[in-house]
Amino acid sequence: MSAEASPRVVAIVPARLASTRLPNKVLRPIGGRPMIEWVFAAARATPGIDAVYVATASPEVARACADFGADVIETGAGHPSGTDRVAFAARGLDADVVLNVQADEPTLTPQVLAALVAAFADPAVGIASLMTRIDADELVDPDAVKVVCAANGDALYFSRAPIPFARASAGQLAAARLHLGVYGFRAARLQAFAAAEPSPLEAIESLEQLRALHHGWPIRMVQVDWRGVGVDTAADLARARALLSGRTPAE
Repeated sequence: MSAEASPRVVAIVPARLASTRLPNKVLRPIGGRPMIEWVFAAARATPGIDAVYVATASPEVARACADFGADVIETGAGHPSGTDRVAFAARGLDADVVLNVQADEPTLTPQVLAALVAAFADPAVGIASLMTRIDADELVDPDAVKVVCAANGDALYFSRAPIPFARASAGQLAAARLHLGVYGFRAARLQAFAAAEPSPLEAIESLEQLRALHHGWPIRMVQVDWRGVGVDTAADLARARALLSGRTPAE
């Protein structure tokens, strides 16, 4: 690829059925269509994404995806994370940049994904992810992942704890952002990330992105004005259904 050429961008949607809190969630219907179709359609409609695949070990997911025309890459059942599944699926693809687009984010939009793709116009970016504004409740919620950034937009640290610590002022909300777990990787960096051993901080926080920082791999954070509904529970599913009521995938 020449310095002037646009990178070839491929989106991969890793999908499995074994969800503890909401079994079979990626096939749960929203507006009469399976949840994963909403995610696939948003990626397919995104300017700058050249191809979209679903990566799964589940025959049920593969059949559902075939019904709406998705290309499916069969993976093993033993991948420990979605990133590992995406890295496995990406090995045989012609891709300069690979997006890991979670199958339980049905409210994602092409505009949000396009912002992530745009980060790779900078050849120095090897990994990129998304962030948005944070509110006071999220700052203290361990399920809401916080990120603080350097002046160039690269992540300094991610944590489930409130960061930064406000010792002398109440500036936490201005300094912190809410991390949105959608990632893009240069193809070689994705394989290196998946092959690297989990880091001590990653194990402590249970946040795999800390593996990248441990190895000195910067993560460029992209600010977006979007607060979607990631589906982990039945209540989340009800919220997503309400938000998407009357719409069609990628509308």
